[in-house]
Amino acid sequence: MTALGRIDLGGGLLLRRCHPADAEALHLAIAESREHLRPWMPWETGASLEMERATLAIWDVEWDGGGDLHYGLFLGPVAVGSVGLHRRIGPDGLEIGYWVHAAHTRRGHASAAAAALTTVAFTLPGIEIVEIHHDRANLASEGVPRKLGFSLVGDRPRPAAAPAESGTFRIWRMTRDLWRPSVPPPHPA
Repeated sequence: MTALGRIDLGGGLLLRRCHPADAEALHLAIAESREHLRPWMPWETGASLEMERATLAIWDVEWDGGGDLHYGLFLGPVAVGSVGLHRRIGPDGLEIGYWVHAAHTRRGHASAAAAALTTVAFTLPGIEIVEIHHDRANLASEGVPRKLGFSLVGDRPRPAAAPAESGTFRIWRMTRDLWRPSVPPPHPA
């Protein structure tokens, strides 16, 4: 899968491909946001820096092999989150997942990143839909697809995997023919 490895979102915010060299910055962002992430993110288990490096190495292989695309969200040298395009919903679709550092929420970073990755997704051959899934109780996450004009297509029961999850996931969808980015398509930084 080919995609832009660096996307300038403006205002110093950069979305770029995650590499093992980013492990320390992302590990710090996760550690500083632990209490913010733990209620919603089942993967937030206090992983070691070595485990973070190993995960990023796996992500590199996935990217190069046509799998998931994992991006770090950076404000200058500081990691303020992570966003990914995941191949979990079928051959013609990608799911966007995201998290933002607790000190950087409510600034539009997740929305800007999700908008850019929606545009990227629709530049890839065969991709016709992009979805965002979140727990129904996670109202902050719901704001992103709502703001971007995704359509709510339904709720799906799913066993709660994190402490605050309700056990019902919301599914939001955008189709290639309906996507109208509010800003020009992302350009390489």
